[in-house]
Amino acid sequence: MLRAPFSIHAAASLAPFTLPFPAPFRPPELSISFAILEPTMNRNSIKLAARAAFTALGFASAVAFAHGDVTPQAVDTSKLPPLAAPVDKNPYVGNPEAIKLGSSAYNQNCARCHGLGAVSGGIAPDLRMLPTDQPTDEYFKGKVQNGAMRNGVTYMPAFKDVFKEEAIWAIRSYLVSVHVED
Repeated sequence: MLRAPFSIHAAASLAPFTLPFPAPFRPPELSISFAILEPTMNRNSIKLAARAAFTALGFASAVAFAHGDVTPQAVDTSKLPPLAAPVDKNPYVGNPEAIKLGSSAYNQNCARCHGLGAVSGGIAPDLRMLPTDQPTDEYFKGKVQNGAMRNGVTYMPAFKDVFKEEAIWAIRSYLVSVHVED
């Protein structure tokens, strides 16, 4: 169990109060302090302090649970050349429009697990390190379409009903453009 880095001081005791969050949630570093001196407290200052504390707690919970269930976003591939038939090799490698579209699609649909800019935050694999060859293109397409399950647990949802093949290849083109070696 992690403890959020919030410090809320109340009344004259000034004792810190921390909010517990489950391990997968790591709220950003925030420090909020309220020093309320008992002798000067009146009804309005108590209300103001309570509102400020509840606002801070509401913000903290919104940040902590922002990565909950998210609906996949459709990808508009109308600016890409359409594919006549399914392919197992990325037809858009180096295509600037596909890379731009893939970056947007990745950040809307993949980044919550695989990390912004394809830099993994530890939840899912770092996709910048995928090889850029044809067998990996085929693997990537299959993994995106079918997802990943282990022991009955979904580790990655299937996107075959969400993404057209052009969108998958646009995302792959983006990942190839940010590729790094180990």
